[in-house]
Amino acid sequence: MNILFVHQNFPAQFKHLAKALVAKGHKVTVLTARTDLPEQFGLRIVSYNIKRPSTKGIHPWVIEIETKTIRGEACYNKATELKKEGFNPDKIIAHPGWGESLFIKEVWPDAKLGIYCEFFYHASGADVGFDPEFLSDDIAEPCRIAHKNLNNFAHFLIADAGISPTHWQASTFPESFREKITVVHDGIDTNVVKPDGSSAIALTDGRTLSKKDEVVTFINRNLEPYRGYHIFMRALPKMLRDRPNARFILIGEDGVSYGSKPDHEKYGGKNWKTIFIDEVKDQISSEDWKRVHFVGKVPYSIFIKLMQISSAHVYLTYPFVLSWSLLEAMSAGCAIVASDTQPLHEAIQHGETGLLVDFFDHEALAKTVSSLLDNLELRKGLGRNAREFAVKNYDLHTVCLPKQLAWVDAL
Repeated sequence: MNILFVHQNFPAQFKHLAKALVAKGHKVTVLTARTDLPEQFGLRIVSYNIKRPSTKGIHPWVIEIETKTIRGEACYNKATELKKEGFNPDKIIAHPGWGESLFIKEVWPDAKLGIYCEFFYHASGADVGFDPEFLSDDIAEPCRIAHKNLNNFAHFLIADAGISPTHWQASTFPESFREKITVVHDGIDTNVVKPDGSSAIALTDGRTLSKKDEVVTFINRNLEPYRGYHIFMRALPKMLRDRPNARFILIGEDGVSYGSKPDHEKYGGKNWKTIFIDEVKDQISSEDWKRVHFVGKVPYSIFIKLMQISSAHVYLTYPFVLSWSLLEAMSAGCAIVASDTQPLHEAIQHGETGLLVDFFDHEALAKTVSSLLDNLELRKGLGRNAREFAVKNYDLHTVCLPKQLAWVDAL
């Protein structure tokens, strides 16, 4: 069977599925914006080229749909070339978020199309408006949000089925399309991400940390409010005072992944990382700052080791897409302190697989982390339960990949 994957940053969510389909004997082609992917595991990689930028001065509500249309056009052109060469997929699996697959059925109308349903935007009740500190003063914000979903609605008309990683993310989609969505997570390789009491990490100051040390970890792709970076930083002074021997390791880059960039005029051009360091630095002594480590983006192998030595792992998020890192931390046996927000409710059962705190209550966050660090037996129990939950519900090989393959077969 010929199967086509469409994803501007492949492999992303399709890393394991594409490889497994090749292993089952299917011919798998990838259409992507990337030009640096090697043709490995039997995959055929085809890159498309974007030939025009977005229009300057266009109405701000339609910037996104124009950008997606441009990307969809680029994919359409490359797909047309592939069809002329004789390539005809039986099934197409696409992440529609960037508009690439908007016109793919115009090329191959008989192919079955399955789309990755990551998130449906809402003007209220989800991420937008959740944090009162960063409310938009644009009275037309709901109109802009509504326009963001034009791409989703266009895909609903042509998609044969959808797949979503969590029940909550699936629930954000309209009822009319939700019945087409199968909930299957991308999967965590729990054989790779697992507890290891012998792991150790060398810091730049020459100290080596292991499971014997008191280590608090926090991770964002980029350090920003969407993932609670500001809340963690506001809890940091108290945590440092309460835990004089603890080390705090923050993983993440300095940009923006999901929310908006800081207002240039209000914050003087600073990034979110610097803004919230500046907010709390006067509350922290120079000696205590030496116990705070901003390590930036780290290789995956180092990330795993950090989870393996973590005494308490903090994960905070707006009502938005659930991060892989949370489930990987669970798989590594971390004792989790997480925000009591909707995406967490599927994975963290308070007192069983982790501890939940109010997203905005940085005082409660600090107290919860401190009390958890005082209770070794609780940490062990939470970490053990988290690991068991991850293996039972999110293991790549025994749970998620078989369900994903069944979903592809059923298209």
